[in-house]
Amino acid sequence: MAKGVKKIKVVSGLYYPKMSVLGQRVTIKPDQWVQFGVGEWLPGTTDADKKKPLTWMRQNSSKKIIINQITSATGYKFLIGKQYCGSYQFYIEASLSGVRDPKNDTGIYVKGWCDPKIVSSKWSTQKNSKSIKNNKKNEYISYGHIVHLNLMTEGLNGNTVSIELWNQQTAKADKQVHTYNNVQVIDGEVNLKIENTFAWMAYVDNIQNVEEFYVKVKDVASKKYIKDKLGDDLHAIYLNVKNKVVTTNTNGAQNQTPTKVYKPDVNSVRLEPCKFEVIKITESEIKDGKANNTTVKVFDNGNGVKQIQSPALQEHIQRTIFYKFDSTVIDKDGVAILNNVLKFLLEHKDATMNLSGYACVIGKQNYNKGLSQRRADVVKKFFADGGLDPRRIISVGKGEVDPTDDKKGRDNIKYKNEKDYENNRRVDISFVFNAHDAQTVNYEVTAPSVSMKKDLTIDVTGFQTNECFRDSKGKHKKQVLIVDVGQAIDKGDTVKTFTTPSFNYGVYSDLSKFDTMPIQYIWPMWANPNQFHLHAHTCRYFSNEKRTTVLIKAYPDIKWTLTFFVNLTNELSVKWQNQPAAKHKDLQAKAGKIGAERRWKQKDASFGFSLKSEWEKNRSGNFQKSKELKGEYETKFKKLYDLFGSLGAMSDGITNKTKGQVRNIGFKGLPVTFAIKPPNINLKGEWCLERAKQKNTEIERLGTKVDISFNAEPLIGLEVTVDLLCTAVGLVAGAVSGGTAAPGAVRLYGVIKDQMNTGVEFGNDDFGAKLSSDVYIDLVISSEIKTSIGFSFNTVSEKGDKQGKIEAKNTLKIELKAGVWAKAEANLVIVKVEGYFEMSGKGSASITFGHGVKFDDKGLNYRPELGFDGLNAEYVIKGKVGMSAKKKIPRGGNKKPAELKGSSEDEGIIAEGKFNEIVPKFDVIKSLEELFGFSADIPLIRN
Repeated sequence: MAKGVKKIKVVSGLYYPKMSVLGQRVTIKPDQWVQFGVGEWLPGTTDADKKKPLTWMRQNSSKKIIINQITSATGYKFLIGKQYCGSYQFYIEASLSGVRDPKNDTGIYVKGWCDPKIVSSKWSTQKNSKSIKNNKKNEYISYGHIVHLNLMTEGLNGNTVSIELWNQQTAKADKQVHTYNNVQVIDGEVNLKIENTFAWMAYVDNIQNVEEFYVKVKDVASKKYIKDKLGDDLHAIYLNVKNKVVTTNTNGAQNQTPTKVYKPDVNSVRLEPCKFEVIKITESEIKDGKANNTTVKVFDNGNGVKQIQSPALQEHIQRTIFYKFDSTVIDKDGVAILNNVLKFLLEHKDATMNLSGYACVIGKQNYNKGLSQRRADVVKKFFADGGLDPRRIISVGKGEVDPTDDKKGRDNIKYKNEKDYENNRRVDISFVFNAHDAQTVNYEVTAPSVSMKKDLTIDVTGFQTNECFRDSKGKHKKQVLIVDVGQAIDKGDTVKTFTTPSFNYGVYSDLSKFDTMPIQYIWPMWANPNQFHLHAHTCRYFSNEKRTTVLIKAYPDIKWTLTFFVNLTNELSVKWQNQPAAKHKDLQAKAGKIGAERRWKQKDASFGFSLKSEWEKNRSGNFQKSKELKGEYETKFKKLYDLFGSLGAMSDGITNKTKGQVRNIGFKGLPVTFAIKPPNINLKGEWCLERAKQKNTEIERLGTKVDISFNAEPLIGLEVTVDLLCTAVGLVAGAVSGGTAAPGAVRLYGVIKDQMNTGVEFGNDDFGAKLSSDVYIDLVISSEIKTSIGFSFNTVSEKGDKQGKIEAKNTLKIELKAGVWAKAEANLVIVKVEGYFEMSGKGSASITFGHGVKFDDKGLNYRPELGFDGLNAEYVIKGKVGMSAKKKIPRGGNKKPAELKGSSEDEGIIAEGKFNEIVPKFDVIKSLEELFGFSADIPLIRN
């Protein structure tokens, strides 16, 4: 039962249903791709057969010449330009066997249709020479000269037209001089050689010195005149003819086929079965604790590959078939060779083939000359019967191969051995085609030094070389070579060969072998990358084995961080109340420094820089080496005073506001300090090489990833410190003595605060202690707003990949700082008691904040929006006390020791309490701007 393709159909694309008969012929629209596929299979075709690639052949209308042939499993795409639209039909056929079916119409006839039009016209004295068409009468011929008319058309290919020659008249209507009938439009062109210009002279009325002629074109089928794009039906205006006779030749006109120059096809899309399809490179690393694989298709079926065009690499192919003595019969081996060549040439249009026939010296020289020509002609017929355009074949019989230098052509010259006779009974087949010598694909990667290397996984899929067109000597091999040029290891080139479709290969950069600062890589893309040349070659792609297929460029994996910082030395504002005399001096000194800054309009600050490099990234994504250069200096900046003037005003408002509020919410009489912490500012830039993206997909190129940020840590901070030592001493004393020592504890507090730096001994019979200096128990409530403003981009990625960031982060911290009793002894009658405190503090608050960035001709300004929604805190003081017979339990409530959860008999809660609304709710920015008349806009960068 027969198997194969029975019918072809249109799968996609636009066509004219009313002009088509599906399965037989179809008329398609111009300049758009139409996809053809199998419409019906012959009954003997199996499912496995249907999955095989088909040989698709586009033939001329007579089905004798194959114009284009491909092997494809996905169908056939065809586009007809307007020049080739018209009545001419192409025949498209698909074959499972690769051989045409001459008996059955298994294919489909295809033509294009568009409005008929004359696109251009010209007159010339010779075919394809310069146009002499003009309306200035400065170029002309004489009557009897031969002239050529060329018309470029649309929608008329294959049509028959008539050409009417008209004479331009001035005083009366133009006159038709002659009509040339049955003119064929071939390949969208009219090429008419006119030899009877002498005959025109008889039809010209009132002949002038120079007459003007033009033509009209009528389509024979529609009987309509064809117009140009402007709607005019007059063409080739004008041919000027001088009133002079050079010959009386009255021959008519010849319709000539357009001249076609057969040159090797230059095309980046290849169809040879010797091919590979995809080359992928995968990098694996750990990023943010997770495995991260990046795969890039560096080659994908020729998409986007650029071919070397100037000049294209030309390969000279020569194959030979041999004959028996005095024979022109092609043997089995010769047929195999010719079929191979035929298939290749059908898939590589326009290459011209040269056939050179030879004969040995046995016999007469003239006979052998004819024999050699017949041998060449037999091969030419074989190719023409196979569908190759005969115009592409030049066959020449060279006669005998004379092994001597004798030029006399003597008969019966003898060779040295029989093999020479056999080798000279042959036909040499030679042609030139443009090999796919595409430009090398570059793949860029970052890598550590040679001591560590980075593994790349390389996959080459669809790699087949069984049907390589070349002979056995030059046949492509199914293997991948990688050549390491040895830049970093100084051992010369090393070559590794891989025969599996997937393999790993380690690459490295030319990083310094020493731990010194690798300043030579300050801008990594400027470094000289190590080169690894990947060679994979086939007839279809990268046929030239000397040209690298993929050049892997390994750049250093170094990351740089450059930081400039300015830290203000003094706090922006300090307020206090009820502090002991020992603290006044320190607080006044701080206030004095702030006052001096305002008086002299300058800021005390430290500034500096840091340049840090990190390199040698391991498989876990961590850098193994780093170096840092840094410097720090202190000075006074006048410019900084202006820069932070608004912050200082805001700070005064905050301290005044909070100080006044706290006085009325339960801390009256307690020592409290309020301080606005100064901003610490840095401008940071980070850069390293990173894989670039286009359309959210990683590409083969690296770009420099740049991250620039302005950071303020903090931008502003409020710190409230409440001294709890008074309360603690009183509670301890009360706990130990049953409350009788509370007045003494208060006195104790005063003595300690006044003599903080010297230490003091005190006590009585019920309560006594020796305390070291610098004793404090402070509840510190602090709130900071930190901000980071910046942007990052990759120098190669698309613009849309750039990222800006504006981050503001509030940190609220409640902590109990205690320079606790360094040595505390309580003498309780006879028993010596040691007591200590375990303290914990916690707080809750809600911070409302926002931010905005404004850039104008004055610079970059940041405006904070800050409000406190209220702040509450709790404290707990636990104590452990050794008991005597008189004092059994500490006082801390109504609970008995056994009821104290998680505590022993000698442990209990000495005191606990809650402070509500340490800072009440208020809008800081808005109220302070109104109260003090300043702007909260903070200039970050001045132009």
